[in-house]
Amino acid sequence: MRAVIMHAPGDVRVEEREDPRIIDPTDAIIRLTATCICGSDLWPYRGADQPDHQHMGHEYVGVVDEVGSAVETLEVGDFVVGSFVISCGTCEICRAGHQSRCVNAVFVDGAIGTQAERARIPFADGTLVATPGQPDAALIPSLLAASDVLGTGWFAADAAQAGPGRIVAVVGDGAVGLMGVLAAQQMGAERIIVVSRHADRQALAREYGATDIIEERGDEGVARLKELTDGLGAHSTIEAVGSQESMMQAIRSTRPGGSVGFVGVSHDVQIPGDELFFSAVHLHGGPAPVRRYLPELIQLIWDRVIDPGKVFDLILPLADAAEGYRAMDERRATKVLLTL
Repeated sequence: MRAVIMHAPGDVRVEEREDPRIIDPTDAIIRLTATCICGSDLWPYRGADQPDHQHMGHEYVGVVDEVGSAVETLEVGDFVVGSFVISCGTCEICRAGHQSRCVNAVFVDGAIGTQAERARIPFADGTLVATPGQPDAALIPSLLAASDVLGTGWFAADAAQAGPGRIVAVVGDGAVGLMGVLAAQQMGAERIIVVSRHADRQALAREYGATDIIEERGDEGVARLKELTDGLGAHSTIEAVGSQESMMQAIRSTRPGGSVGFVGVSHDVQIPGDELFFSAVHLHGGPAPVRRYLPELIQLIWDRVIDPGKVFDLILPLADAAEGYRAMDERRATKVLLTL
């Protein structure tokens, strides 16, 4: 089968890989219908991490081709959406709703790689969710978004305690930040303030529910946000970048007693203990337990209540994956969908 391999930073190739096969009775083999490139894939692409023939991709939807003898919730032919973290669904951590930290957790990127034609998904019952039927082609981008960016944005808004009467700030206007806007709006936020310098992303943020846009970053961005909130800051802040500057802007933008939901993949972030102590804010985040939210998100998409698929602004065939990486790296695309 064809699959995307990152040989080294900036070196992305589509090559032949061995077809997957059932190894454990809890496995399923899926034939990918669509996959995509994540903002987190840009970290190794840019050299922040050092990939070495890494199997890329962790967002995926497709059709079940085979199931192991112990799989109970899926059948051959089901259309499924999967989480970007493999989870057993039965351990104490999974049952508590933190499937991304399952005791058997495996990150799909690298270990499996779903920028490919087919994939073996371990612990299929705990990782995959079948849709109510075979989806229309128009729904596939939105279902694909649920696999990571929508679920991650939803978790960020949930962790930040977005809800009625709350002012939500979103630091980061990439796909996850935009999904955080959508989630906050669905959760009933009174006001959503987005930090963004890109006109196209600002427009989509407003379509998803943003009420205010701030173009300033860092301390200037914090000052501007406080001007908009009577000097108090946001009740709920979503941090969707993972840099030192974005994390500190998120914490400083949050009023005492407020909450920060941080989901940007952290790179060299260090929080001064004294500032955290006196900020009196709640911090919760990390790898999103997407599997927890998948049934609800799939139903919202199926019922046409939400349309997260608009976050994909470039569609390419799998064979052109390298161009997709370049487009996202150069900010010519917010998020790239790869067709198979």
